Amino acid sequence: MFAASNQLLWSMIGLLLTMGGTFLEAYGITSPWSWSQHGIQTFSLGVTFQVGAVLLVGCLGGKNAGALSQIAYLVMGLTLLPVFADGGGIGYVKLSQFGYLLGFIPGAWICGLFAFKARPRLETLGFSCICGLLTLHLCGISYLIISYLFQWQGTENIPLMQAILRYSWFVLPGQLTVVCAVTVIAYVLRHLMFY
Repeated sequence: MFAASNQLLWSMIGLLLTMGGTFLEAYGITSPWSWSQHGIQTFSLGVTFQVGAVLLVGCLGGKNAGALSQIAYLVMGLTLLPVFADGGGIGYVKLSQFGYLLGFIPGAWICGLFAFKARPRLETLGFSCICGLLTLHLCGISYLIISYLFQWQGTENIPLMQAILRYSWFVLPGQLTVVCAVTVIAYVLRHLMFY
């Protein structure tokens, strides 16, 4: 699909986008029909652009570039570079929510796989992003269950269901909003770059 140099370039772009998206909070704006009364106001979606960056590189660079960028992100974070939300280091592996970071790799790969199965249309790109997001959450929930079964040190003092709600269910509306934005951005860029 892509030459090795293009995949390397998209991997580097994906790595930079993921690192930047980790610290950039996503905001929405109020609906246009309320602007006359209250003006344009913003509100937090409760998520960052990190997951959006993971999915965007899959949509633009393909499965291999998407997975490579996330492998590089994890390696950087686990070797003490502060690229994760709470810093970095090998200790992250013991945190029950580390599975979501691990899920970036198959999530980006699945998203990239489906994004290039057909012509770039909003529906196909949206479907690929949702598949990548679901893959990411399945990995995260599986890791949560394993960490609770083995009672790792990083396991929180909350029940497993509350942890799943905190890390998957409560962030899903914000992440789905980011997926919509990623779908539109990927659609426009894929048409501008003629592929």
